[in-house]
Amino acid sequence: MKYHQYYIYIITNNRNTVLYTGVTNDLVRRCHEHLMGLIPGFSKKYNLNKLVYYELFDDINMSIIREKQLKGITREKKNALIDQFNPKWKDLHHEGVIIKP
Repeated sequence: MKYHQYYIYIITNNRNTVLYTGVTNDLVRRCHEHLMGLIPGFSKKYNLNKLVYYELFDDINMSIIREKQLKGITREKKNALIDQFNPKWKDLHHEGVIIKP
């Protein structure tokens, strides 16, 4: 049986003014897609390319539930979550901090 990992993540723009929450099974690839503008829609429109938060899951259903939870909380609560996880709001993708399987 193949082992899978899933990520929920929050990306922002260079000024940290817009947040996007998503889910993926390959965070490095997805960050690259956002960076290169390969994903049409909200993230491309607002030039969201800086990974500031993520969580790792073994179960796709749990990751989707958590993604929906995060999408439902206020910006203030998202900011607090990011502040606790990544106080300087560094780009975790470029910092090489992503946990890989």
